[in-house]
Amino acid sequence: MAAIDSLQMALPLELDTDKVAPGLNSLSLFWRTFVLLSLLLICSIAAWTQTLLELESEPRAVMTARQIASVVNLSRAAVKHSDAIDRVSLFKTMKDQEHVAIVPREPKDVVVHLVDHELNHYIIKELREHIGPDTVVAAQVNGVNGLWVGFSLDKDRFWLHTTMDRFDPLAGRLWMVWLLIAVALSLTGAAWIARLINRPLKDLSFAANRVREGDFEASVLDESVSTSEIRAVNVGFNRMTQKLAKIEQDRAVMLAGISHDLRTPLARLRLETELSVSDLEARENMSNDIEQLDAIINKFLDYARPGDMVLDPVSLNDMVQSCVAPFRKREDMVFKIALEPHLVVLADPVELQRILTNLLENAGRYGKSVDTGLAMVDISARYHEKWVLLRIRDHGCGVDPNQIKQLTTPFFRGEAARTAANGAGLGLAIVEKTVARMSGSFELSNASSGGLVANIQLQRASTPQSKSF
Repeated sequence: MAAIDSLQMALPLELDTDKVAPGLNSLSLFWRTFVLLSLLLICSIAAWTQTLLELESEPRAVMTARQIASVVNLSRAAVKHSDAIDRVSLFKTMKDQEHVAIVPREPKDVVVHLVDHELNHYIIKELREHIGPDTVVAAQVNGVNGLWVGFSLDKDRFWLHTTMDRFDPLAGRLWMVWLLIAVALSLTGAAWIARLINRPLKDLSFAANRVREGDFEASVLDESVSTSEIRAVNVGFNRMTQKLAKIEQDRAVMLAGISHDLRTPLARLRLETELSVSDLEARENMSNDIEQLDAIINKFLDYARPGDMVLDPVSLNDMVQSCVAPFRKREDMVFKIALEPHLVVLADPVELQRILTNLLENAGRYGKSVDTGLAMVDISARYHEKWVLLRIRDHGCGVDPNQIKQLTTPFFRGEAARTAANGAGLGLAIVEKTVARMSGSFELSNASSGGLVANIQLQRASTPQSKSF
């Protein structure tokens, strides 16, 4: 159990660094464009709004002051030309219908003047010009809030009290509603423009990813778009994709044809060797060379295999045991297996078997310990969110860090492989290509304590039903 726990703890949390959650600096083009356009529009609207406020404040303040002065003058004229009995009825009518109250002004009144503001200065100035120099404007008298205007009538002094709405320069501004509508329309337009810019690039990114995965048919871009620049890019990309598809097809046909044509003379050569060579040692050496050539041809066929693949739920536990079984007969290989129970992946069973076999052959060939001469192979796997992480490690000398990325390059062989000269340099390239066709990821690295580590990430199957081997 301790060995199992240690192997599971050694598994990487993520194999595909491209799937790391993006930070704030990795915003998509749509959001970058939308945010920049929105900031530009909002700043422009704010600047125009401030300009309008500056241009409108003084005229509105003057107009408001003149309206208040008219009310005061009309009230003063009504009071002046009415007797004492009619004044009571007049004051009551003005309060009920116009919400304007006229009360006597006393020396003991507690007055709170208006806030010292530039607009208030305009209003007080206009009121004094139209009513009289002794006009007093207050925001509160004897604890009652509102608009208070003090005026004189002969020797009598009065307060005209009304609501502050008559005085507020910001009251009743319908254009504020239109401003909010303009902001909403501007943000909607910014989103539409950002989407219009982002859509062709998003389609191009999707098509490029499909080409990278070998799906040339799903990577065709629209050549009838109205924008000439985008249309030119789409046409060029489609022509490039068609040429790449033709090259890929020709390569596969060529490799398959060469491999197939070589097998017939190899079969005849093997038969002639068995019948005509009397020296047992020479016959065995020749037979081994022919088997090696046949294995290389099989690698060519595997690499030239078409990209279409149907993925089914496959039991990884059974598949690993099935692939390890033939290697257990070898005296130079030792296995330590730690698999989480009931691991089910989405894969092609034949291709998955070929992946595991290639990795085990590679570990047995190049992962032998210098001290013991044995190839000790650790195999571990576990679930991680929607993925299954598989780890295969040997305890050999590892690989030069500068050559790790080249190991999956077709026909590239490391120093140990060149010395042995018994491979075509396609094994790890086949593994990477096949894993990518299964929508997984493959990564090689050196273990901290020595040896090469193969990390495979495969899709987790959502159904418990699987194919067993």
